[in-house]
Order: sequence, then C-alpha cells, then structure tokens
Amino acid sequence: MAVTSSPRTVRVRPAAERQAVRGRSGRRVATGRVVVNGSLLLFSALYLVPLVWMLLASVNAHGSFKLTVPSPTGANFRQILNTDTTYRPMLNGLLMCGGGTLLCVVCSVLAAYPLSRFRSRLRRPFLYTILFSTGLPITAVMIPVYSMFVQVNLIDSMPGTTLFLAAAALPFGIWLMKNFMDGVPLVLEEAARIDGANAMQVLWRIVLPLMWPGVIVVTIFTFIGMWGNFFVPFILLLSPEKLPASVSVFTFLSAHDQTQYGQLSAFSIIYSIPVVMLYLVLARRLGGGFALGGALKG
Repeated sequence: MAVTSSPRTVRVRPAAERQAVRGRSGRRVATGRVVVNGSLLLFSALYLVPLVWMLLASVNAHGSFKLTVPSPTGANFRQILNTDTTYRPMLNGLLMCGGGTLLCVVCSVLAAYPLSRFRSRLRRPFLYTILFSTGLPITAVMIPVYSMFVQVNLIDSMPGTTLFLAAAALPFGIWLMKNFMDGVPLVLEEAARIDGANAMQVLWRIVLPLMWPGVIVVTIFTFIGMWGNFFVPFILLLSPEKLPASVSVFTFLSAHDQTQYGQLSAFSIIYSIPVVMLYLVLARRLGGGFALGGALKG
C-alpha cells in the first residue's frame, strides 16, 4: 500500500509583519546596548571618582576625605618637593625597581627560551612549579626571608632588596615570557642555525626582535608590581634614607595623628609619574604586534 505525503505548505509573512519583527529585535538589541554601555559607564565612574578626588585634594589647602571643589593653591606641592620627602625616596624607588625589572626581564628571557624550545621530562613539573609560585602571597614567605637576610647580612641593603624584588617577580615574568616566545615560529630559528648562528645569537637576533612587544608587556607589569610594593622594602630596609617612595607615602598617614590629605594627594600624583611615563614610552611598540612578516627569507 503506497503512502503519499501531502505537500508542505510554507507560510510567507507579509512585508509589514517582517518589518515589525525586525523592529522589535532591533529595539531589543538597542536596549541591550544601552544597558551594557550604562553598566560600563557606571564602573568607569567608580574608578574615576578617586582620581578626581586626588586631583582636587592636591590643590586644596584644606583637603579632606570629602570630595569638594577647592580654592586652587600650590602649597601642597611646595611642602612635599624636598629631598627627604620626595626626591630621595623617588630616586631610591627608581634604582631598586629599575634594577629589579632589568634583572627580572633578562633572567625571564634566558629561562623561558629552553622551556619554550626544548622538550624534557621535567619541563611540565617545572612549569607547574612556576605557576604555583605566581600565586604565592609575598607575606607568606617574608618571615623566613627576613631571617635569611639577617643571617647573610643583607638586611637594610638596597642591592639585597633589589635582588629579592627581582626574584619575587621572576615566576610571573618567566610564565608570561614563555607564552610570548611560543608564538615565534621554529622555522626561523632553523634557518638561522643553517646559516651558522649559535643558540645565543638565535635568541638575541631572531627571537627577541620578533617578540619585542611581549618583552615590553613583561617589563611594564614587572615595574608596576615592584613600584607599588610596600611590604618588602618596609620589612627589609631599616634606614629612612634608603626607603623608596612606596614606603615614604606612609608618613603622610601618621604625621601628628592626622592624615594630611592635601600633601598625600600631591605626593600620589608625583608618585604616579614614573609608571605613566614608562607606559607612554613603551606603549607605542605594542601596537604593531609580532612582526613576523619581514622575517621570512624570500
């Protein structure tokens, strides 16, 4: 017995109905965009309010915790622009953080290269150890570190503190640098080795120029992490003339049992300048990405 299927009817909506459906979907999309944009503006305002307060309080002779419109004055900046309050702590911070960043970036490159290029049975456990070290809070190791620094006579030593800052940032630097280095094709290194280049020449002349944006990212993140580190220099440095700006800012919170909001805001603005300048100088190199196109031999 043959079974015949009836032809399927397709209902075609009129043009007016299709236009109404598109209109409703368009309104839903527009409403969703308004909600998302409004939420982003709200979160942006939450981050912007402390910055506005800092700018206004820095030029307010009677700065307080409240956000008020000041009568402009430069007294706060004149009171903090001296050797003991600003110049020496800023110089100490630049020496320690700059030296620690340089040391960390160089060691990260040298450690990330074999992890990215060579296969070993210990490679995965070592990477997991590095990943665990990036999440280890610095406060958890400061007591044994302080005891070790006392025993090796490195307490109250700026070079010793710089070495520890570099060592503390090294796991994060190695992990980031290795991920950036994985993006450089191996065929370029093989071509360089055929031309007679050794391992260090391949690293410095082939790999690093191609992953330069990654090196800049590691440099910026490492310097920012060291520049804002309060706990390590506060514990390892004892002499007031050796303290960096991240620790000397604490003096504005305890002077005469009353917070000096105007001077604190003025110092915070000056304290932020090195990080902003570092980002402005290096950020232009981040726009081009990895320049692999011109590295291939024709």
